[in-house]
Amino acid sequence: MEDGVLKEGFLVKRVVPSASSPQGSPVCPQGHIVHNWKARWFILRQNTLLYYKFEGGRKVTPPKGRILLDGCTITCPCLEYGNRPLLIKLKTQTSTEYFLEACSREERDAWAFEITGAIHAGQPGKVQQLHLLKNSFKLPPHISLHRIVDKMRDSTCGIRPSPNMEQGSTYKKTFIGSSLVDWLLSSGFAASRLEAVTLASVLMEENFLRPVGTRSTGATRSGDLSEQFLDDSTALYTFAESCKKKISPKEEISLSTMELSGTVVKQGYLAKQGHKRKNWKVRRFVLRKDPAFLHYYDPSKEENRPVGGFSLRGSLVSALEDNGVPTGVKGNVQGNLFKVITKDDIHYYIQASSKAERSEWIEAIKKLT
Repeated sequence: MEDGVLKEGFLVKRVVPSASSPQGSPVCPQGHIVHNWKARWFILRQNTLLYYKFEGGRKVTPPKGRILLDGCTITCPCLEYGNRPLLIKLKTQTSTEYFLEACSREERDAWAFEITGAIHAGQPGKVQQLHLLKNSFKLPPHISLHRIVDKMRDSTCGIRPSPNMEQGSTYKKTFIGSSLVDWLLSSGFAASRLEAVTLASVLMEENFLRPVGTRSTGATRSGDLSEQFLDDSTALYTFAESCKKKISPKEEISLSTMELSGTVVKQGYLAKQGHKRKNWKVRRFVLRKDPAFLHYYDPSKEENRPVGGFSLRGSLVSALEDNGVPTGVKGNVQGNLFKVITKDDIHYYIQASSKAERSEWIEAIKKLT
């Protein structure tokens, strides 16, 4: 990592300019307003967050843009986009809003921690508070969020949704916040009400639960994770629709649901070389076991379906030399490459953001081949 760089890597970005911004809204050549999501290479320095286009296997200099952190406010988690629960929102002094999506909750929280530290670098009290927050609640590694939700839905020992009323309106199939906190405690998923509230907030972030009614939806605007979910007898929640698998017959034919049923082992943003045009694209990779598959998604798209993937059974994975351009690789790549060869002899060339990340991916894949 270069001197002065606090953190770097891929994030998916969307910008919403202020209505009073002198630049106005970004427009495409046809004149339409553009608020689309783009994968960019981000570099965090002490006072600035820089972002670069990524083409031909490397970041393109000079930077595509920069976010001045002085006077910025940060919201994490940000729940403004229901189908993108891993967002950070940065609001500048000019009221321009940057939405930055990470590939996992851990990576999002790591970025938020470093950015918040850079914003408050001159305020030791804020930085100390940030360190305490970082070391607060952590989900035990042996507990899966999917397992918690499955148990919540269990007809015998789960939490039963029912009609509830708020401010004269009746909402079907809901449960109150304090009841869910009680259930998480009695089921052994949390040791205190504070832990249970934080865990419920995580379930909401990850799009397993959603708020219903004025009281609970208002709380999601808070930037504090421990205040996202209300331990309250008047706050209503329900299971998010994303928990229910809705797959059309056409999708069942094109993509086996069995492939996506495995446990997620690792996920992250990586660059992949295309098979036909040989161009490099940033993709969100998800590694699953039982069955062992590696899928990749287009992070700029709204739908959460893989654009490709392959079985790891019988595959080979290896690092590629960083000196020069290896055989089969196109473009002026910046290194940290590895290759996966499937049992059908299909070659996938993939680029990590660092040598350490490349090693982690290779080791994780090797365990499943």
